Amino acid sequence: MPQLRSEADFIHEAVPRYTSYPPATEFEAAFDPQTHAAWLAAVPKGQALSLYIHVPYCDRLCWFCGCSTKQTKRYEPVSAYLEVLYKEMTLVAGRLGHRHHLARLHLGGGSPSLLKAEDMARLRRELDKHFDIDDRCEVSVELDPVDMTPQSYDGLAALGLTRASLGVQDFDPLVQTTINRPQSFEETKAVIDTLRARGIGSINIDALYGLPHQTPERFAATLEKIISLRPNRIALFGYAHVPWVKKHQRLIPEETLPSPEQRLEEARFARQRLEEAGYQAIGIDHFALPDDSLAVAARAGQVYRNFQGYTTDPCPTLVGLGPSSISRFAQGYVQNNPATDAYSRAIEANALASSRGLALSEDDRLHGWAIERLMCDMGLSFARLDEAYGKAADPLIARIQDLARGELSSLCRLNEQGIVLNHQDGFAARVIASRLDRYYKPVTKRFSNAV
Repeated sequence: MPQLRSEADFIHEAVPRYTSYPPATEFEAAFDPQTHAAWLAAVPKGQALSLYIHVPYCDRLCWFCGCSTKQTKRYEPVSAYLEVLYKEMTLVAGRLGHRHHLARLHLGGGSPSLLKAEDMARLRRELDKHFDIDDRCEVSVELDPVDMTPQSYDGLAALGLTRASLGVQDFDPLVQTTINRPQSFEETKAVIDTLRARGIGSINIDALYGLPHQTPERFAATLEKIISLRPNRIALFGYAHVPWVKKHQRLIPEETLPSPEQRLEEARFARQRLEEAGYQAIGIDHFALPDDSLAVAARAGQVYRNFQGYTTDPCPTLVGLGPSSISRFAQGYVQNNPATDAYSRAIEANALASSRGLALSEDDRLHGWAIERLMCDMGLSFARLDEAYGKAADPLIARIQDLARGELSSLCRLNEQGIVLNHQDGFAARVIASRLDRYYKPVTKRFSNAV
């Protein structure tokens, strides 16, 4: 008989977030940049691309942060980095061999909002040299409201901003002090009001549960303030406490962190409250107003998952620029060197900066498709899986059926169409996905907790 486990048995498990499959932890270090060049050259002429640009600098270091970034109080390192970035752009565009239309452009970090207005304008000019960008392109930028100046809005307009993503995390002063992220509700609201006045119709807010000193009352107060701002989308991530990876997280006293049980309570409360406020839950951690394109796509089963979370972007190719950025091709994944100095040396030598990657097998594609649909749809349709992969999917379907009847019966159930989650919890989707992951090993201090 298969071992039956309760829901509580799973909440302490450490599992990937599955922004890719296989997860980036499985990328191979001995990856040949010539393979990267060959994959760029193989992108079909006329195929639209997505482009991600990483800005690896912040002017303050938030202690909760898990991103690849470094703090700088001077702008000179940022200026020098941008010159290298333009060289990489030229190098990559040359390897592509053809001009491509950009369907999506995303600037992440770090803090892209620390760029000066003239550098945002120049970045757009450099992009226009190599890619076709028109009104159909969604241009999204991650913003730290504290960075914003009157000139910033002009720079974002020159870049072509259509979607702004603002980091909030939490509005409680004690929580902010503990994570070194002072940011008032008033200055956040002022940035949102200005963006809307400048014609930016789509606003995203990023928030976190599981932060130090978060109590139900403090968390509820933050949620109400976020709801009052009426963003089009809300990304509510669980704080990933991984001090063995991000050393600065050691500055957060672990005794102030909520337990996994408390984190699950926060996540479930947030889902209920946001749905009451008119937001549609999407995947494991996103919410959107019903008329937002992400909500519309979710109702049609056409939401996808990438390294920024959930997206409507159907492009098969994602090109990443900058240190630590990840590119996705039909053939597999490529990651640039995360160290800014090593990345810069490679580009200055007229070489691609890729240092890790993985070529996808057919088995990877099958399992990756199933995991992506599970993470996006909070369930899995056997009919869609069969339509996509035919008889090759039969062993995987049988495996899922066995799990749903046995070990994972407290998390999901079978119906005529496939499996659905018993509760629409992100942790359940991550745990189920880990059981479909051919690479997964339950090793401590590798992934963040599922809750």
